[in-house]
Amino acid sequence: MKALVLSGGSGTRLRPITHTSAKQMVPVANKPVLFYGLEAIADAGIEDVGIIVGETAQEIRDAVGDGSKLGLRVTYIPQEEPLGLAHAVLIARDFLGDDDFVMYLGDNFILGGITGLVDEFRRERPDAQILLTQVPDPRAFGVAELDDRGRVIGLEEKPTHPKSDLALVGVYLFTPAVHAAVRAIKPSWRDELEITHAIEWLIHHGRNVRSTTITGYWKDTGGVEDMLEANRTVLETLATRIEGEVDDTSEITGRVEICEGAVVRGSRIVGPAIIGAGTAVTDSYVGPFTSISENCRVEDSEIEFSIVLGDSSITGVRRLESSLVGRNVQVTPAPRTRAAHRLILGDNSKVQISS
Repeated sequence: MKALVLSGGSGTRLRPITHTSAKQMVPVANKPVLFYGLEAIADAGIEDVGIIVGETAQEIRDAVGDGSKLGLRVTYIPQEEPLGLAHAVLIARDFLGDDDFVMYLGDNFILGGITGLVDEFRRERPDAQILLTQVPDPRAFGVAELDDRGRVIGLEEKPTHPKSDLALVGVYLFTPAVHAAVRAIKPSWRDELEITHAIEWLIHHGRNVRSTTITGYWKDTGGVEDMLEANRTVLETLATRIEGEVDDTSEITGRVEICEGAVVRGSRIVGPAIIGAGTAVTDSYVGPFTSISENCRVEDSEIEFSIVLGDSSITGVRRLESSLVGRNVQVTPAPRTRAAHRLILGDNSKVQISS
């Protein structure tokens, strides 16, 4: 069995971060979200992985390499422009051959991995198996319609009027039967080859399409809020590990990881939080659910429920919350400006002015 991992796409919902970086390389708990998927694939016993890459191909290659550090053999498959998930299957035909495969969207995060799902597919071997989860607003996802027996009878891509609240999670399992389907379908109104259309083709041609509804944690980390939420979830599982330097005037509370080479002076760190290698935190407060990457500087500042990417500095900032700070960013206070209030008040007035 092989794996096909999609790591192209423009990541518009994570701009401006994705103007200069791949969305799959934004870190969750200081590890690129792509790596969680690759590790889940390796844990499921799959070794041959094809990675679909686009404009950010070099960044993905530099990070993943040949995959050997993860126990994988990686083949890179260029996609000139993102033309749909089914298009990714189409251009990966030579790599996939006649093997069964799991298709994994590189910006998806599934707590607990996919080993059970892969084992079930290997035992039962339907033509396709999709992963579903209930969502409050399914209009932003592919949506599945099930019959009274729970069988998949229809799929819609980002419907205006969804027929259910069951969204497709970004993990699909296929036999080689899917190759005929992706060749048969036409581009959608979005001018993309939709994987939902390919799966519908399988259904209409009498193929065995099954679904598994998960109740555990899943996130499409395509937006800032989703990325912060995924970061929070991973940090919940963090174990305390102090490998860096913490002086006597600092206070460490809760589950905190301070990586080798990090320095904490005169500061309070409240976990779960992680301080990356080479980062210096001085006279500051780092609150829960915060990940600060490598070689950063936090001085005389407060930050909580945030992600800070590498080589950035936050100096003299009273409070940052719910923030995603990119690489090599400098955050400082704005210069104080003179302010005056001109008042014309009647008798017996009461005025409150914020200074």
